[in-house]
Amino acid sequence: MTVNESQTNQIDASCRVPLLVLFGGAALWLVVGSLLALLASLTFHMPDKFGDCPWGTYGRLQPAADDALLYGFCIPAGLGVVLWIFARLGQVPLRGALVPVVAAHLWHLGVLVGLVGIFVGDSTGFQWLEFPRGGSALLFFAYLLLGLWAMMNFSGRRDGCMFPSHWFLLTALFLFPWIYSTANILIVGWPVRGVVQAVIAWWFGNNLVFLWTSLVGIGAAFYFLPKFSGNPLRSYYYALFAFWTLIIFGSMRGVPVGAPVPAWLPALSSLNSLMLVIPVIAIAIIGWKTLAGGAGPECKGGSFCMIKFGFVAFILSALLLVATGCPQIGRLTQFTWFGAAQTQLQLYGFFAITMFGAIYYILPRAVGIEFRFPKLIRLQHWCAMLGIILFVASLVIGGIKQGVKLNGSTDAFAGVTEAVLPFLRVSTMGLLFLLLANLLFALNIFAMIMAWKWSLAKSVFAFVISPLAKSEVKA
Repeated sequence: MTVNESQTNQIDASCRVPLLVLFGGAALWLVVGSLLALLASLTFHMPDKFGDCPWGTYGRLQPAADDALLYGFCIPAGLGVVLWIFARLGQVPLRGALVPVVAAHLWHLGVLVGLVGIFVGDSTGFQWLEFPRGGSALLFFAYLLLGLWAMMNFSGRRDGCMFPSHWFLLTALFLFPWIYSTANILIVGWPVRGVVQAVIAWWFGNNLVFLWTSLVGIGAAFYFLPKFSGNPLRSYYYALFAFWTLIIFGSMRGVPVGAPVPAWLPALSSLNSLMLVIPVIAIAIIGWKTLAGGAGPECKGGSFCMIKFGFVAFILSALLLVATGCPQIGRLTQFTWFGAAQTQLQLYGFFAITMFGAIYYILPRAVGIEFRFPKLIRLQHWCAMLGIILFVASLVIGGIKQGVKLNGSTDAFAGVTEAVLPFLRVSTMGLLFLLLANLLFALNIFAMIMAWKWSLAKSVFAFVISPLAKSEVKA
């Protein structure tokens, strides 16, 4: 084993326990979120099933499902990937791993407190900010600890060079505490008055759901795509251009076209949505040039295939946002299922599947154990891909049809709802495939955790009995 290989193994091992806690909890919340989303979808097909149970209503199930996906899976999975990439790029082991482990447990506890708060009726009522104060405080404190340890690892890197992945991931680390604290202070803690609350909520939701996930997902893709393809990232200046334009245009949008606010706010939001086409084209060119002619592994449903699929899903998700920036399309698709389809494509089709690919690459190297069910990885990828296609395509088409009927003067609302039901049934089928994919992912993750714990227990047992064995030999 060479010195470089030894150092790499030491770096991977230093991240082992924090990653197991972050990824293990994320896998659990992903399954919980999928179950809640499926139950929320079933309320449209069986509206009387949970009619006498307040926690079974769509108004509680769907926010809980969304927050379990975003806060339970996306953010801890993204933070785990950031910690590992920073350690690898900086060529320094993660120091003080106990603190990230404690912070990861606090994060998962905050998600649990927040979900319980939603189900008991203690939600704030603002989308993506539904968690009550207790859950929000735990999340904020845990994120500060994880972000601080990632920054310590970044500052201690051996090479002073900054890679394009650094730009995206560092910005994401600073973005979350800023937007999360601002939204909680101005909406929950000491709420402002009037329509400013709604404007802040739209700003927060856009920056968290679109910008934060885009920065982390693209930063991870820019690290893994060159590694898999065997080509360097092409090019540095395209990446720099994409980075700045994504931040500038992606951070100043989110206000709906028909919002009852001063006209310049929806106009500015629509303009920035349309301008997102610039960084999207730049990112697409980078990905295409990096992968073109590469001698990477064959795409068979593994990490490489997942990250490529997530990269394409980001382009499609961003293009849907660009389309809503057109006032005519924005008026047609607002208050429809179109927005839910775009959000699911961003969070699951792009971010979650990109994280799947990253986790499947990282964990065997960090733990030193291969996945127990490697064939299930390919099955999970196909189930996830089929599920997201069924879910997104059905709701995009259904949302457009719904918008056309809502804007018509002769269609009653009951008729509009009935016309969309076939598309909701297809989307429910998509959720079933997503649930299966998430169960397969969780099975692989928990099997690896149990295998590592068993190996650790055997090592401890061997260490304890070794002095006894030596004393018996001497006797």
